[in-house]
Amino acid sequence: MTIFLSILAGLLIAGLPVAAVILLCALAISGQSPLPVVRALGNLTWSTSTSFLLVSVPLYVMLGQILLESGVAGRMYEAIRKWLHWLPGGVMHANIGASALFAATSGSSTATAATIGIVALPQMEKHNYHERTFLGTLAAGGTLGILIPPSLALILYGALTNTSIPKLYAAALVPAALLVAMFMVLTVLSSLIFRSKEGDGGVHSLGELVRCVPDLLPPILIFAIIVGTIYSGVATATESAAFGVLAAFLIALARGRVSARMLGRVFEGTMVTTSMIMLIVIASFFLNWTMNAVGLAREINGLIEQLDVDPVTLMGFIVLFYLVLGLFMESISITVMTLPIIAPIVVSAGFDPIWFGVVFVILLECALITPPVGMNLFVVQGLRAKGTVLDVAVGALPFVLVMIALIGVLILFPQIALYLPSLA
Repeated sequence: MTIFLSILAGLLIAGLPVAAVILLCALAISGQSPLPVVRALGNLTWSTSTSFLLVSVPLYVMLGQILLESGVAGRMYEAIRKWLHWLPGGVMHANIGASALFAATSGSSTATAATIGIVALPQMEKHNYHERTFLGTLAAGGTLGILIPPSLALILYGALTNTSIPKLYAAALVPAALLVAMFMVLTVLSSLIFRSKEGDGGVHSLGELVRCVPDLLPPILIFAIIVGTIYSGVATATESAAFGVLAAFLIALARGRVSARMLGRVFEGTMVTTSMIMLIVIASFFLNWTMNAVGLAREINGLIEQLDVDPVTLMGFIVLFYLVLGLFMESISITVMTLPIIAPIVVSAGFDPIWFGVVFVILLECALITPPVGMNLFVVQGLRAKGTVLDVAVGALPFVLVMIALIGVLILFPQIALYLPSLA
């Protein structure tokens, strides 16, 4: 197991594509299995690609692309900027607030970081913000995309653990709101420390603030449609994503932003992102199959059971395990590779699977902004014309500590996540 993990980490750190690394490792392990590997790979590829629940992945990706290409995301950011410009840190609060609002429609962290980053970065130099802190708010704000419903990470967790997605969505709402508030408190403190508190340099009248409210309504409306159709019983989690896409398209059409060129960019972006995600998922499912076929999964389970510790200490080890794993693995890979092994151990220790779903997704958020393979770090850096990814990583580090603190709060007070699902 140690050799396997070392090889996997080495290939990922070397910069090879995640899906290719996972598939190579799976093929290497499968040589020790007496089972028909080629047939298994074909069956897994087909069953994963045709999973009804995972159909929501391209739908949510398309929803985010429509909002980006139609200009809805840009106008939303500008409205939030005007409302929050007076806080210490000014536009940096808009980065977090806009990320939270966009996350309520996209379900993707990288899409959230990329979309908000595109419209926010010009503000950094214009108003002379502390660069690393500003970049950190973009990278960390983007992680909200996989915690705030509708979340692709929660959908994948539900699919792998057979957990109710509506209850997972309900469980994530309060922790997500708490995390946004903690991010904003950290931003205030950072802006005071680095004296980056000049705001956006302008004064906005009440009338101007009222006039920009309609720009905040589209993402709120789409969120209400997606969540409302789920909890009213009108649609499943997958079908609600289709309602969200339809609503986004109609909003873009009403604003006169739909054209053949715009739709072409939407379809291209959707196909590229979906192909990347699904290839990783298929490769990870195959790796799980091979690990079970050769008994590696049982070996890992045995090692954890040998720890012989109380449930809280066990959870501490699991949190540490995922924090380390997040240093060199991408979040989807972590999810598909480890959940089938870790989730049963967590449940057998007496923890609620709904509660663990929220904790798990926050750990995935940490993985998105921790080097050397934190996806959001590279997304934000890719939008810049200068500097290195180290600037983004340093700026994001305090936000990782805030996420770890929130996990500690959830361990001490699990009802923060479990109260709303108990009402559902």
